[in-house]
Amino acid sequence: MIRHDGPMPLIAGAVDVSTVMEKLSAVRPVFHSEADFQHAFAWVLREIEPSVQIRLEVRQDTREYVDLLCFGPQGRTAVEFKYFTRTWAGTDPLTGESFHLRNHEATDLGRQGFVFDIARLEKFCAAGRASNGFAIMLSNDQRLWRPPATAKLTRDQAFRIHEGRKNLSGLLRWGTDGSYHAGSERTLSGSYPITWRDYSNLDGINGRLRWLAAAVAPPSEPVSADLSAASHQPG
Repeated sequence: MIRHDGPMPLIAGAVDVSTVMEKLSAVRPVFHSEADFQHAFAWVLREIEPSVQIRLEVRQDTREYVDLLCFGPQGRTAVEFKYFTRTWAGTDPLTGESFHLRNHEATDLGRQGFVFDIARLEKFCAAGRASNGFAIMLSNDQRLWRPPATAKLTRDQAFRIHEGRKNLSGLLRWGTDGSYHAGSERTLSGSYPITWRDYSNLDGINGRLRWLAAAVAPPSEPVSADLSAASHQPG
């Protein structure tokens, strides 16, 4: 099994994902939508390293697309994004722009989507479509990173991504009490640590945004993926 417990691999062999997120948080502390987040991330990545080519919504087959493909002389990286929000209305302190974030109530589906992204990236890397990949979740919903308040089992128990969970790995089954939905389970070949990092702090309830990243590599290329040394703490 691939273990990820050292320095994070680079985007297209050239740029650290923490560097992108840190610079991005300095100019875009909040986003209107997932597409807005994707575009801004790609823009900042290109500013940091102009040699990296970027493509959004790249078709992989008749039914699948990858959110962002980054490639250059040193590698080819696929990136999947999730922007899971709770209700927040306020103003960007940098631009004066008004924002009204919608409420994504189904946190179980948010967790599921993140795990599904990791599994898809593992498939892309194993097929040689990318040198590595990143699944990135950005959220202002503390229910994602806070440990469960009770020990009650839920259908997304295996998919939880809260702080304190050591990693995501192996067979992740969707359901409870032996009643599982086979179409919603995923088997991860890698082992992915759960480390949330601060992104921005805005005024009002649900004004704190944090991010989580999982680094994916082909099964034949063990890599490490601990971002703790590069963790960004906004001032």
